[in-house]
Amino acid sequence: MAVRDIHANFAWFVIIGNGLAGAWALTANWLPQMRTRALWWFVAIAEFTVFIQVTLGVILVNKYKFRFPKFHAFYGFVAIIAIAIIYSYRVQMKHRLYLLYGFGGLFIAGLGIRAMLVGQAR
Repeated sequence: MAVRDIHANFAWFVIIGNGLAGAWALTANWLPQMRTRALWWFVAIAEFTVFIQVTLGVILVNKYKFRFPKFHAFYGFVAIIAIAIIYSYRVQMKHRLYLLYGFGGLFIAGLGIRAMLVGQAR
């Protein structure tokens, strides 16, 4: 099933992308030369991959009637909620924006790792 393979392989892209975005943002907190517009584009793309991954999972469940392990989908939806929370706090945390997006990116990557581990435990 092609969608299942894409979903499984794209998980690595989501995890590594958000991990790198988080690491870059944390580095930018201490090194001002890392604070570029490219950082925010990278963060946006990395976070968008979560939405793609969850959409692929929803397609698997609704169209192909795929059954997923307990809590697998939970971690995907928590990642979406985490992105919304991070985005909503950007104004209040303007003085710590790089820390917010840094730890947020690492948290999202961790959720991806957890979802992948739970998904393999079938």
